[in-house]
Amino acid sequence: MASVDYFERKLDDKRRLTIPTEVRSELASGVVITRGFGQYLHLYPKQVWDREVESALGGNILDEKTADLNVRFRMGKTEAELDQKQGRVTIEQHLLDYAGIDRELVAVRAGAYWRILAPKADV
Repeated sequence: MASVDYFERKLDDKRRLTIPTEVRSELASGVVITRGFGQYLHLYPKQVWDREVESALGGNILDEKTADLNVRFRMGKTEAELDQKQGRVTIEQHLLDYAGIDRELVAVRAGAYWRILAPKADV
């Protein structure tokens, strides 16, 4: 099976993103969607969030950089299960507003997670 590292989609009227068939198995544990470092979103497989992000965010509680990362990634964070029948996940409106996404979006693999952004966004 071919590896998918990029896809474009239109959200449906209920803000649901249809995930390509080739990517669905890596999101079977669920998804975590957060704000990104810039004006875009991060979509993590739940197992990646639990294993890598949570441990990184757990650093020294008195370190301001760690605190800033916690605020960035936890503000508006949502967790969801992938709709197994049609491979969809709903993206909350406040996250779409943050990323400037109306209906069309682009998703690009960034290592173990995905960046979701408006088609004309600066990366």
